[in-house]
Amino acid sequence: MTAPDAPLLSATDIRRLATELDLRPTKTLGQNFVIDPNTIRRITAASGTTAEEHVLEVGPGLGSLTLGLLDAAAAVTAVEIDPVPAGRLAQTASEFRPGAGDRLGVLLADAMHVSAAAIDSVRPARAPGPPTALVANLPYNVAVPVLLHLLAEVPSLRHGLVMVQEEVADRLAADPGSKVYGVPSAKAAWYAEVRKAGTIGKNVFWPAPKIQSGLVAFTRRNPPETTATRKQVFAVVDAAFAQRRKTLRAALAGWAGSPVAAETALRAAGVDPRARGEVLGIEAFARIAAARPERGTGA
Repeated sequence: MTAPDAPLLSATDIRRLATELDLRPTKTLGQNFVIDPNTIRRITAASGTTAEEHVLEVGPGLGSLTLGLLDAAAAVTAVEIDPVPAGRLAQTASEFRPGAGDRLGVLLADAMHVSAAAIDSVRPARAPGPPTALVANLPYNVAVPVLLHLLAEVPSLRHGLVMVQEEVADRLAADPGSKVYGVPSAKAAWYAEVRKAGTIGKNVFWPAPKIQSGLVAFTRRNPPETTATRKQVFAVVDAAFAQRRKTLRAALAGWAGSPVAAETALRAAGVDPRARGEVLGIEAFARIAAARPERGTGA
């Protein structure tokens, strides 16, 4: 952990590093670098990270948030898909946080497919154990699948804070019955309690995005008790929202084999067949999955 008044990357620092690396931020990789130190302090504080924790960061870019996390945590493992900033990150950390080399691990990988074993392979020497917190500025175009993948793949993650497109933040944190409640909301709820933790303006980024960002906080919890697997429950969620304006009896007909079979499963699960998926919590989806007769095996 570093002194709280240690310098963070400024807009000048970010542009200097980008020039040095001949790095031009791309929409393909969702590269929007935070250039405001106060925003980094806000994110780090809101994440609830403690000095005893090992933090997993996705998409560190040029290292703005990485430095803030090194100030707050015992160690940081950063997963970066772009080899150019990934190759510079350790040097940036040593320049701004001398002596922090054994507290930072850098993994060149796609967070959409990264494994817990790969993350562990670059565990910093001073990390107290596997990562317990996820704090990241996630690329807008893959934010939901990356978050869900990491929650599934890295069970040591107990809590976290991610910055995403504000619309996505609203969806992830939505409760059943909300107009924006859907697949991301239900699937995230399988793993954790999720809430919106704030809004971030456009001008703290370079380049500035066209839309605001939202902060999403989560706290791990046990999934619903069910005899169905996660894969089976998520199949029900996908089917229910594929035709979200239809009743569940109709929307789940393909999943169950027929409208009659869907109604039978729904009634066995204590769910009104005339209801729509947008009013169900993850526990109800789990009951429906468990009530499907002769369902196939899944993981």
